[in-house]
Amino acid sequence: MSNSMWGGRFSEGPAAIMEEINASIDFDKKLYRQDIAGSQAHARMLARQGIIGADDAEKIVAGLDTILREIEAGTFTFSRALEDIHLNIESRLKELIGEPAGRLHTARSRNDQVATDFKLWVRDTIDAVDAALRELQIALADKAFLHAGQVMPGFTHLQSAQPVTFGHHLLAYVEMIGRDRGRFQDARRRLNENPLGAAALAGTSFPIDRFDTAKALGFDRPTANSLDSVSDRDFVIEALAAASLCAIHLSRFAEEIVIWSSAQFRFIKLSDKFTTGSSIMPQKRNPDAAELVRAKTGRIIGAQTALQIVMKGLPLAYQKDMQEDKEQAFDAFESLELAIAAATGMVLDMEPEAANLKKAAGSGFATATDLADWLVRALNMPFREAHHVTGRIVAIASERDIELTKVPLADMQAVHPAITDAVYSVLTVDKSVRSRTSYGGTSPKNVRSQAKRWQNALAREKRR
Repeated sequence: MSNSMWGGRFSEGPAAIMEEINASIDFDKKLYRQDIAGSQAHARMLARQGIIGADDAEKIVAGLDTILREIEAGTFTFSRALEDIHLNIESRLKELIGEPAGRLHTARSRNDQVATDFKLWVRDTIDAVDAALRELQIALADKAFLHAGQVMPGFTHLQSAQPVTFGHHLLAYVEMIGRDRGRFQDARRRLNENPLGAAALAGTSFPIDRFDTAKALGFDRPTANSLDSVSDRDFVIEALAAASLCAIHLSRFAEEIVIWSSAQFRFIKLSDKFTTGSSIMPQKRNPDAAELVRAKTGRIIGAQTALQIVMKGLPLAYQKDMQEDKEQAFDAFESLELAIAAATGMVLDMEPEAANLKKAAGSGFATATDLADWLVRALNMPFREAHHVTGRIVAIASERDIELTKVPLADMQAVHPAITDAVYSVLTVDKSVRSRTSYGGTSPKNVRSQAKRWQNALAREKRR
């Protein structure tokens, strides 16, 4: 039996395997809300332009409202034989209102219809992701302000480098996420053009008003080229690129949580809310939430890569290959939203282990740079010479397995006789972080100022 939605060109139905590979309803039913919104805007525009009757448009809009309620109530029956969300809704509309349903598809194609639906979905998803990222920034900024003076080791190469503060470390992620939000907002601005009315690929001979449907659907303007309108998937790839980089940032943070909560580091505590136990080792508290955030990054980057590969060799205009744009994008953004929520929960839940952080902050001769800086300031020594002198003093401390503060003054003076006991005033971790007052530095005063700046900016966003 032929597919009645396709008309008279086909006399037989598709083979079973064709139906299996061709149908997208199992995943694109997620677009039902966007598809209905686009169809209602299109019907109203057709009526305003005199292309269909006002009564038919009213019946179409009311019928689509009924379908929306059915889908949301779980009473709508999706059919794989009807392939996709568009034909499923159109078929049900015909059952509900009869002949006027056939007028809805005037001056459009499934090609511009799906591009419109997917743009609307990506736009809605970007808005949801942005709101979630804002909540993560708030959680980080609040915790940073609270722990602005808590010293901890700063690392390079995962080796103790210089003391920083816990608040400063958290604010680094606030900055990263701010850039992520900017990328999503840029992607949203670029995608906000309306493909509806481009039809299959060449536009239409009907006197439609594409500016009308653009306004109704919240787009800034209609797309300017019908070929590009139906074949463009830049908007998905760009959103996935932003999602991939965001996921990398979340993964880096998750990795630090895994390290910080280990028995070897004991920098933070996570409660039972975000950890699990072991089936065999009763002592274990595993940071599974962080590990899963870290792992989901692969799915998100994979979705971006997969879609880029799908698109890389496609000639204009629409190709069925492009049906592969949705399933992985849906999964990627669902994974990203879950990862953001988990990261926010862990930030709110975790508590720094103050004593362990402070002890670790002084390990590895972390205030060696402070010693070198003191030599420059107090003795007017060139930094390269100060670096060399400091290295020799560090070697003494390392050989004796003592901290820099424990190296006797006489031994320091044996390296350079002009050193005085004033040097000890800069060798504690608290003095070290307090001295880092340059803009963007780790001094507690700076951290409180930056945390407050973010808190105020994020609060203003909420009020807008």
